[in-house]
Amino acid sequence: MTPQEIYQLIVPDLVRVEEELQSYTQGSIRPIADIGEHVLMAGGKRIRPALLLLTAKMLGDVTPPMIRLAAVVELIHNATLVHDDIIDEADTRRGKPSVNAQWGNSMTVLAGDWLYMQSFNVALGERNLDILSTLIEITQKMVEGEMLQLTLLGKANANCDQLLDVVKRKTGYLFSGCMKLPAIASRTDSVTTACLAEIGMSLGMAFQLVDDILDLTSTQETLGKPVASDLKEGKLTLPVSLVMSDGRPEEASMVQTVISEREFRSVKSRDILTFVEKYDGLGRTRRIAEDYARAATSALAEFPPSPYRDAIIAIPDFILNRNK
Repeated sequence: MTPQEIYQLIVPDLVRVEEELQSYTQGSIRPIADIGEHVLMAGGKRIRPALLLLTAKMLGDVTPPMIRLAAVVELIHNATLVHDDIIDEADTRRGKPSVNAQWGNSMTVLAGDWLYMQSFNVALGERNLDILSTLIEITQKMVEGEMLQLTLLGKANANCDQLLDVVKRKTGYLFSGCMKLPAIASRTDSVTTACLAEIGMSLGMAFQLVDDILDLTSTQETLGKPVASDLKEGKLTLPVSLVMSDGRPEEASMVQTVISEREFRSVKSRDILTFVEKYDGLGRTRRIAEDYARAATSALAEFPPSPYRDAIIAIPDFILNRNK
């Protein structure tokens, strides 16, 4: 099943999600409306709402609460991106000026906070403590992941377990929530709910690991942001960490130089990519991503056949073969 065929299954529902998202910023004060439109209408792929809607359809129907929850996870995702761009001092996002580049850090911090609060305000309307508890856990884990990443900033000696922990908190938990929330809302049994949460976690891990590969191998035009931006921001990712663990001292030193300088000045980006390829950093990271994708696919086989289950089963291939 192609990405187009996957999305086709939920087009009317995604339209309703878009309408829901637009309604949240209408009537707010002008800066919120302007920034909200800039962020929410910037052309994101809506992968997280799509995953939530497909899960809802696999379990039953897409009810109005499911639409609102799909909008909530997209709000949380975008709030995180807004804050990340401040921390990373990013100039672009999805090929357009980042919010902080256009409105400044002070306004951007407040806009990110507003998006978080709006997401919880919507979720509170469901009057379901399990839903609210799940969303709070997701947000806490994402903040923890960002803080853990900051503690590792500029350090080239982070190990695989530490880096995977950051991936799990920053990305895995939100994907997990996208499959857990429909189960909670539809009152699915606890065993099935836990299984769906684990499937979502595996998909999120695979997604972020592929993102780390693309950061090194794609183009700025395709990604919508500078290539190798993680290294230039002082962040070590799994493919590059393998140079530090397996490479020669002089090669590891060159990686450390880039992380310290936050720029490809003394060392060129092609040199780092050469080292990563030399120690099979891309291939080894991809194989870990494939393991997560395989775990998700295997667990999904336990659910009754349906077009929606088949669509979710196809998502790992979409994740592993995407180019942006």
